[in-house]
Amino acid sequence: MSNQKKIIHIDMDCFYAAIEMRDFPEYQNIPLAVGGDGPRSVLCTSNYQARQFGVRSAMSAIKAKQLCPHLKIVHGRMDVYKETSIRIREIFLRYTELIEPLSLDEAYLDVTEATMCQGSATLIAQQIRADIFNELNLTASAGIAPNKFLAKIASDENKPNGQCVITPDQVAHFVEKLSLKKIPGIGPKTFEKLKRHGYTTCADVRESNIRALQNIVGKFANSLYLKSHGVDNRELEVSRKRKSLAIETTLSRDISSQDECKLVIDSLYQKLLTRLAPHSNREIIRQGVKLKFTDFNQTTVETQSNECQRALFVSLLSKAYSRSNKRNIRLVGLTLGFADDSDESQQLSLAL
Repeated sequence: MSNQKKIIHIDMDCFYAAIEMRDFPEYQNIPLAVGGDGPRSVLCTSNYQARQFGVRSAMSAIKAKQLCPHLKIVHGRMDVYKETSIRIREIFLRYTELIEPLSLDEAYLDVTEATMCQGSATLIAQQIRADIFNELNLTASAGIAPNKFLAKIASDENKPNGQCVITPDQVAHFVEKLSLKKIPGIGPKTFEKLKRHGYTTCADVRESNIRALQNIVGKFANSLYLKSHGVDNRELEVSRKRKSLAIETTLSRDISSQDECKLVIDSLYQKLLTRLAPHSNREIIRQGVKLKFTDFNQTTVETQSNECQRALFVSLLSKAYSRSNKRNIRLVGLTLGFADDSDESQQLSLAL
C-alpha cells in the first residue's frame, strides 16, 4: 500500500466579507471591506469587487478609500465569524479527524486514510465545498496535493469557489514552472532580489545550490531549495497543545517608519484576538513583537503579561524598532505565550 499523503487545504473565500454579504444583501455586488473606518484604522479583509481596485488586507482605511472612493467599510462581528468557523469545522469532521486549523477561515485536512467518496481526496474536497455552500451559503476554495506546501498553493489557483488538484506524478511539472512569488515567505522585495540574481521560478532554484541561495536569502535558503523540489515533510499539527500563539504578515512592500508598523499591529491585533478566542481558558504569561528586516535578520522583544494588551504590543514595538538601524521592515508579527500546563510544547505560527 502506498504511503503517499492526501492533503487538502480549504480556504474560505473572503470569509469575513462573504458573511457580511450573506447576512446583509445590500452589501452584495458593491466593493466591501471589514475593518475600522477611522483615520488610523486598517482593514481586515475585503471582497473581490474591492480587490479589483487594489484594496487589500492590512491597508489603511484612508488608502483604501483613495483607491476605491465608494468602498463600504463595516465593522467586524467576530462572534458571528467564530460561530461560522465552528460549523465549518463540524463539516470537516464528517470526513476526517486529522484537521490542522490555521485560522477561522482555513485549515489543512489529512484524508490519506479516509474512506468516504471512494477514498478520493478530490471528491472529498468537492463534497466539503458543496456542504459549506448548501448549509452556510458561503464558498470555499480547495487545494489537493501530497503535502501541505503544495496544497496551500493549489487552493489559490482557482479562487474563488474552485479547486486545484496536484497528483504525485504532476508535482515535478507543477513545481518546475511555479513562480517564486507564490512561495510563502517570498514578498515582492525578496522576489526582486532573487530575480536580479537570475531566479524567477522553482526551476531556476533547482539548478542552483543552497550555498548560493544563502548569499541572497540567508537562512531561508534551505526551505526555498526543498520547496522548489516540491518537498515538504511536515505532518499536520492536530493534537499537541500550543505553548504560544503567533500571527505575522509579510508586507507587500517594505515599510520604513514606526507609525507604519503601528498600523500593521492594529490589524494583526484584531486578528490575534479572533484566533485567541478558542483558547480563552489558557493562561497568558507573555507578549512579544517580532520584526524582520530587509536583510532577513529579525528581532523579537518579549515581556511578561497576563492578558492580551494592544498598548503593550505598541510599547514593545518601540524597543524592537530601535534595533532597526535604519533598515526597512518586511515582516511584522505578534506573539502570546501560554502557561506550561502540558508536557508537550509547540508554536503554531499563523502567517497571513
